Amino acid sequence: MNDERELIALLKKKDRKAFKIIVEAWQDMVYNTALGLLQNAEDAEDTAQEVFIQVYDSILTFKEESKFSTWLYRITVTKSLDLIRKKKRKKRFAFVQSLYGKNDELVNDPSDFFHPGVKLENKENAVVLFKAVEKLPANQKTAFILNKTEGLSYGEISEIMKLSGSAVDALLQRAKKNLQTHLKEYYEVALK
Repeated sequence: MNDERELIALLKKKDRKAFKIIVEAWQDMVYNTALGLLQNAEDAEDTAQEVFIQVYDSILTFKEESKFSTWLYRITVTKSLDLIRKKKRKKRFAFVQSLYGKNDELVNDPSDFFHPGVKLENKENAVVLFKAVEKLPANQKTAFILNKTEGLSYGEISEIMKLSGSAVDALLQRAKKNLQTHLKEYYEVALK
């Protein structure tokens, strides 16, 4: 029962064993992608759970025109970006409340996190890099994380993001340029 098509067919019949196998096979990829985008372990865990709930609930909408992994990446990226937008709205609202003296709950993101793909000796540099990645526009951030953290090809990223290969290339080039600017600023300040 390890054949992907067979698992998907069983999942479309709401087979719980097939769902468990799919979760076990893809949970690390979903979690790591969410973590790369969200930069918060708890949010990544919650998002991964939401992704698999959506997979179970909407498997009938998977038309098998693309690979299952592509569909899964799309859901993960969408859920992650939705949470980022939600948190930004919440932060803006909290800031506006604080201006008027209603400082009930100000949302703070942790300053750093640990990504499983980063070796311990590179952790300090990774924290700096991921802080710079956080400043990228959503599309650049998504393309960068999928390419550099998840190791996906331009073709795979273009399928996931529903963009042409040249658009993905342009996003990655702009992301690299923006990261160079952010990191240059960081290291100039750090060296002073």
